[in-house]
Amino acid sequence: MRALLTPEQGTPELITTESQLEVCIRQLAAGKGGIAVDAERASGFRYSSRAYLIQLFRRDGGIHLIDPIPLRNSPLISNLNAVIADCETVIHASTQDLPCLREFGINPAQLFDTELGARIAGCERVGLGALCESLLEISLAKEHSAVDWSLRPLEKEWLDYAALDVAVLLDLRDEIAKMLESQSKLTWAMQDFVAILKAPPPKTRSEPWRRTSGMHEIKSRYQLAIIRELWSKRDQIASEIDLAPGRLLSDYVIVALAKSQIKTRADFLKIPEVKARVRNELQKSYIDSWLETYLAASSLKEVDWPQLRGKSDSLPPAKIWKVKFPLAHAHLSHAKHNLATIASELKMPLENLLTPELVRKICFDEGKERVLELNPKLIANTETQLRLNGAREWQIEKCATILSAALAESEPLPPVQEVDQPEAGENAASNE
Repeated sequence: MRALLTPEQGTPELITTESQLEVCIRQLAAGKGGIAVDAERASGFRYSSRAYLIQLFRRDGGIHLIDPIPLRNSPLISNLNAVIADCETVIHASTQDLPCLREFGINPAQLFDTELGARIAGCERVGLGALCESLLEISLAKEHSAVDWSLRPLEKEWLDYAALDVAVLLDLRDEIAKMLESQSKLTWAMQDFVAILKAPPPKTRSEPWRRTSGMHEIKSRYQLAIIRELWSKRDQIASEIDLAPGRLLSDYVIVALAKSQIKTRADFLKIPEVKARVRNELQKSYIDSWLETYLAASSLKEVDWPQLRGKSDSLPPAKIWKVKFPLAHAHLSHAKHNLATIASELKMPLENLLTPELVRKICFDEGKERVLELNPKLIANTETQLRLNGAREWQIEKCATILSAALAESEPLPPVQEVDQPEAGENAASNE
């Protein structure tokens, strides 16, 4: 096992000017094969999800570290994108980086996602470091993975870490492709990669404030109104100053305020959660804003209070199906069991065979409690529903018939045979 602290070809100088970017583009265009791409954001530090560093590597084209902040309006970005779009782009966990890359102006046309490819290949650990150890026998230093990349100047050790992430990516891609090819899964993975590039942006939540941590403690519409108003005010300010909302005002303080009955600034400062979590000068400077928002929210008329449960387009929780939707529960129990068997045979995670959300959607069938008969028409309908909901052709081939068989069942499996799937989005490659 080799331990790498810096790329073998060295860590390049940070690109901050158009003349440096022009050289980078020429060198990448002269390289061979795909281009490894990575991006560093400041998640947990900043409100925005923009990239604060973009790393690129191409064989015979060198490693390049781009500072996107001074170059975000450069006309040369379109030239860079043309080079990248003309070849395969290799990214690890691409769904995390594609939004910020696209915001900068990089929009890959061909993709190989090493994280998703490793999942489909059946690798037990799919983090970049773990895959480098198991497939390349290389150990990467990862101690800078959680730093604030929005800070300037960027530390030399941080740049070493960032350059390493792309320096190993092309070799890793080749090893994963070999594994997929040997298992006859490479075409499956390529279908998933195409689907990622074609996927629309995630839908905006109609009431994002309902995801405030600690909402389970809230019992009244009046308290919900206070949470909504404080959350919205915090979000507005956090957006304006580009700071992660939790660093401005903690969810725990918002919930504590909703449960309080304060009248003055002194009352505000006496709340234990405020004492514990409103500490630095920036947080303290907004106390009057929070108090003003709280008092305005507490004066709202009842007609303006939100409902205890918000509107949702999602399915009812599966845990209530057994009582309220018994046939859907029976269908789901058989579907999970059958899919788990197939996933085990294919040596891949169950959620990558078919996402739990899509399985539930097929089994729920808009809440229609009806007994179905397994026949070609049912199978064809299931195939159509899978396709309309973004399933890949390989997934349809593997799953349509066994899902249809589950839909023809009227009694659930005994609990010992049921398989628990993670909630949608948890360790799952999206079908959306």
